[in-house]
Amino acid sequence: MTPTLTPPPETVSPPAADERCDRCNAAGKLRITLAGGSELVFCGHHANKYAEDLVKITVRYATDPEFSWRGADLMAN
Repeated sequence: MTPTLTPPPETVSPPAADERCDRCNAAGKLRITLAGGSELVFCGHHANKYAEDLVKITVRYATDPEFSWRGADLMAN
């Protein structure tokens, strides 16, 4: 049997300090990656407001270390 190499999972980095929310232009707190590879950045307000919808389309996510995203619990379930 030939071993198969699996690439390491891609990592998503939290939004940089200068990145802005795609919805309102506030400071980015959450970066999500969609199945097609596109990324979106959201401020804390919009990340939590749309958490239930975002978890349905998110493949990977990263948050600012000081931000607690409501969707993280939903992603774990």
